[in-house]
Amino acid sequence: MDLRKALAEGIEDLQLTASSEQQKKLLTLLEQLVKWNKSYNLTAIKDPIEGLTLHLLDSLAVVPFIQQQTILDVGTGAGFPGLPLAIMLPQVQFCLLDSNSKKIRFIRQQIHLLELDNVEVIHSRVEHPRERHFAGIISRAFASINDMLKMTEHLLQQNGRWLLMKGQYSELEILALSGKVREIACHQLKIPGLSANRCLIELQRT
Repeated sequence: MDLRKALAEGIEDLQLTASSEQQKKLLTLLEQLVKWNKSYNLTAIKDPIEGLTLHLLDSLAVVPFIQQQTILDVGTGAGFPGLPLAIMLPQVQFCLLDSNSKKIRFIRQQIHLLELDNVEVIHSRVEHPRERHFAGIISRAFASINDMLKMTEHLLQQNGRWLLMKGQYSELEILALSGKVREIACHQLKIPGLSANRCLIELQRT
């Protein structure tokens, strides 16, 4: 399959607009991921088409819901969703955090290669105390909702929002939060080429 065509069609299906330069950067990111994977095993997904669907398009599906100007991507792994979002949203400042040195090295190389001046990277565990606070904290299947909130509440601005990318929506997980936070919205996501459930849950402190 032609990756360029598949990406363009996927972006159109998501009802997004991407310039030719943005699409070129997304494809370069995918190519680099496949290349690095051969030596560093950054992700279990080896096939470029799978990577297009499960990494690029899965990440891009949340673009319409990013309203904050500063976003922390917790447990970013090889840079997803942070890197694709940074390519599509150059006006937003992204900070990508992970404790895996190989994955952080990959991200730093991509920031340089793709000339992304709206991305910084932190090589650390999320629990470590920091003085900075972010308007939005995003994660993709990083931990249970309760664990995610406990680990990151010290990093969120007072009126900030958690943006949690999940598979199946779990009402039990939300009910277990005991009134500490409230659900703002749950957006059902339709990923082109993927039949599995995806959703984005927005939470805020009560």
